[in-house]
Amino acid sequence: MEIVGGVVQDGGMRKWSPLIAICLGAFMLLVDVTIVVVALPAMSDHLDTSMADLQWVLDGYALALAALLLGAGTIADRIGRRRVYAAGLAIFAVSSAACGLAPNAEVLIAARCVQGIGAAAMFATTMALLNQHYQGRDRGIAFGVWGAINGAAAATGPIVGGLLTEHAGWRWIFLVNLPVSIITVIMVYWVLRESRGDAHRRVDVGGMLTFTLAAAATVYGLVHAGQDGWSDPTTLAGLGVGAAALVAFLLIEVRHPQPMLDLALFRRPGFVGLMVGSLLISWAAFAYLAFTSIWLQIALGFGPVDAGLALLPMSLTALVVAGIAGRRLADVSPRWTISAGLALIAAGAFLQTSLDASSGRWAIAVGLIVSGVGVGLATPPLASAAMSSVPIERGGMASGAVNTFRQLGYALGIAVLGTVFADHLTGTGSRRAAFADAVNAVCVVSGIVGAVAAVIVFWLVRRPAPTAASGTSPQRDLVAALD
Repeated sequence: MEIVGGVVQDGGMRKWSPLIAICLGAFMLLVDVTIVVVALPAMSDHLDTSMADLQWVLDGYALALAALLLGAGTIADRIGRRRVYAAGLAIFAVSSAACGLAPNAEVLIAARCVQGIGAAAMFATTMALLNQHYQGRDRGIAFGVWGAINGAAAATGPIVGGLLTEHAGWRWIFLVNLPVSIITVIMVYWVLRESRGDAHRRVDVGGMLTFTLAAAATVYGLVHAGQDGWSDPTTLAGLGVGAAALVAFLLIEVRHPQPMLDLALFRRPGFVGLMVGSLLISWAAFAYLAFTSIWLQIALGFGPVDAGLALLPMSLTALVVAGIAGRRLADVSPRWTISAGLALIAAGAFLQTSLDASSGRWAIAVGLIVSGVGVGLATPPLASAAMSSVPIERGGMASGAVNTFRQLGYALGIAVLGTVFADHLTGTGSRRAAFADAVNAVCVVSGIVGAVAAVIVFWLVRRPAPTAASGTSPQRDLVAALD
């Protein structure tokens, strides 16, 4: 074993230590998107929260992650990716402790927002760090493992959350991050090398601030509409500020010499279609699960573990299908795989719209499996297709944009579906029937969103063009097909 620059350099199993350090952080930040879902009723009981508070527990994390992801990548290029990754881990650990010790909903929501900041710093650097530490066949293996870990995080989140909530208390879904974060930080400084990108690249501070304000104000207005209605002055103010901030963001991006998001990419119909798909897939496939979990626990009396198990068919199916589709459908146009996947997500949501007072867990099983097939088909090609649809120097931005739009779509979905859910809980009849009606309505909206996304992707992301006789590369062919 040799130590160079404070970093372990060795062959054999030690070469996979950087992969472990990177995947530990990626697993934590992704599992924290779904681990909270089954703990919402317990949080509500202990902290006496409203439905809006529960929405913000989910949305605070997703919004911070979405808003800062692209900007964090630029900062990492300037000051060092290992440094930003380690800082993200530290922020994530401290905020996880604050979540676990939160005395009220306000502190919990604030800590979740800070946790999202740490997650953005981690997520923005993982792929670049993997790319730096591995070459050739090892790089392919590393990215394959990283992708599998991402899928496993989504699959295990509700189960881990259920086990911790039921046997240790909901606070431990956050406190469990502390030892993992400490171990990962130690590994980061022991096994990862520092690297930088373009150190002269300017950080688009104005773009980051206005994008964050636009997303947060819009979600605030949507969540508030569920409490006091669409005509309430606070609702209108939130939506108005969001619209104004969005206009400001667009103006800044047009004028900035090195924008956080190059708006010129949206001149490409294929890129637009892929961004719409990224935005709406999380809304259609995942946002409604929070409300299904509430139905399972409050209306049906399930414990957190059983609720997590009831939601497992989707994530397990998605994990299996993604692995098979990645091998068998690699040569199929993303137009077909993504649009077909979104159509199946829509069908799965519609299959969960017939709940009544007598329905149990099996009433949603088939729909979850169908949606899982759709997620497995549509999710893997989104990032690669987006990267191939833009000039090679914009590939990293395109990949980051996919992740940004996915998290933003989840946040918007939680906000809108929460309003729909609350509206339908006020109906007459038994409590169990009211919750069933509310879940039905949420799934109808999710199905419509998925169907619209499928049509848009199929319309804008075109067939690959025939390879020219002059011999263009497959990547160039795909660029032409998506342009």
